[in-house]
Amino acid sequence: MRSIEMTGKTVEDAVKNALHELKLTEDKIDVQVLEEGSRGIFKLLGAKPARIKVTVKRDYIYEAKAFIRDVLNAMNIKAEIRMKEEENVVKVSLTGPEMGLLIGYRGETLDSLQYLVSLVINKGHEMEYKRVIIDTENYRLKREETLKRLAGKMASKVKRTGRLVRLEPMNPYERRIIHSALQDDMYVTTYSEGDEPFRRVVVDFKKKA
Repeated sequence: MRSIEMTGKTVEDAVKNALHELKLTEDKIDVQVLEEGSRGIFKLLGAKPARIKVTVKRDYIYEAKAFIRDVLNAMNIKAEIRMKEEENVVKVSLTGPEMGLLIGYRGETLDSLQYLVSLVINKGHEMEYKRVIIDTENYRLKREETLKRLAGKMASKVKRTGRLVRLEPMNPYERRIIHSALQDDMYVTTYSEGDEPFRRVVVDFKKKA
């Protein structure tokens, strides 16, 4: 990250000088005070300027957007990229004519892109972890509703037969949806088994105490 040292009559003046030099706003920098400075006698004799070190913060949103654009260009996919951050969650919305190709089989391509963007944003661990959610055409919501229906259907099957059901392998996000959908069910329980990427949810009949 870019850093510069700057002086001024006061720390505030030094910060203003640095912002002018860098052409940035104060929220884009970190400031380390090296010397507070002093006015000296009668504001003249022995006066020392304040000295600071200013470091430009990473613009992880810009970096992530540029990375997504490079990936889309490599896939020959045209899309509009919208990004916003809410409570340490970076939400990315993609809009375009070929989103089916980007989603992939059961969201695998979209999940892979989401994982890579998370690595880009959180590299270096120099800030609080940011969760990344990438969506297009409301795929995430539609998939969540599908999984909730599947959970209900499998729970009914277990209750009817008294035998456990193993679902197909799913990623951690989708497994959480199944677990959450059935966590309050009085008759069935859920757990995961297997190793990634073949880890799956098992729906089983609750054993009576």
